[in-house]
Amino acid sequence: MKYFKDPLVAFLIAGIGIFVLAGYFSEDEIPYQVQVRDADISRMNDQWSMQMRRPPTERELAGLVEQFVKEEIYYREAQRMGLDANDTIVRRRMVQKLTFLTEDIATATPFDKAALQAFYAENQEDYRVPERFSFHHRYFSSDRRENAREDANAALATDDKGDPFMLQREYVARSEREIGDLFGRSFAEALTSLATQEEAQGPIESAYGWHTINFTGRTASVIPAFAEVSDRVAIDAQQAARQAANEAYYEDLKSRYTISYPSANDLNE
Repeated sequence: MKYFKDPLVAFLIAGIGIFVLAGYFSEDEIPYQVQVRDADISRMNDQWSMQMRRPPTERELAGLVEQFVKEEIYYREAQRMGLDANDTIVRRRMVQKLTFLTEDIATATPFDKAALQAFYAENQEDYRVPERFSFHHRYFSSDRRENAREDANAALATDDKGDPFMLQREYVARSEREIGDLFGRSFAEALTSLATQEEAQGPIESAYGWHTINFTGRTASVIPAFAEVSDRVAIDAQQAARQAANEAYYEDLKSRYTISYPSANDLNE
């Protein structure tokens, strides 16, 4: 989206916000007032949603806010005691807070539906549902049998039910990646190359042994409509705006500094 890709806008807004924040904390006395802003709550809500792939409950959000307040109080008390001097953890926390400020500025105005639809249109491939496969199988254990592959091959023409299996016997609408996570990548690659038919095929080797396969269905890859993934698009658009603002702001700051690096010889010593 054009408006959050414009680095000049991000620079100006971020610079003003940081100047105001710096002035607020430049007083001799560290303030005792902790203000939890709507932007703080929105950021915590969005971060939780990105990590958990669902919004927080009211109780979970209240816990996040309480933790935020606790950290702020502890930080200010540590400042009063001078514990922030030359402390790596405090330094990282301050960098984190500056990053949060930049992100808050970039996402201060919620995205409207048109903006989200534009983001979706530019990133449709990110929402593609992969091709999916359905099958059931019989398992022949390499640990229990002298020649599991030979037994599995013979079972193509018999009703041999095979050996007990720790996972499912039937899978419906699973992607190649999901199948690979369960059975191994080579198994998934071999299975997805089979033709769809009711008759048993194979055998195919997995991480557990050998399997005959009844390959019953193949569902083509598809990009879902915007309405089906609108919640996910909203989260992704917010994250993209934050990342773009942080990158633009850092590049602007970096351009003001002269940076010296050790020579290649020094680095190799």
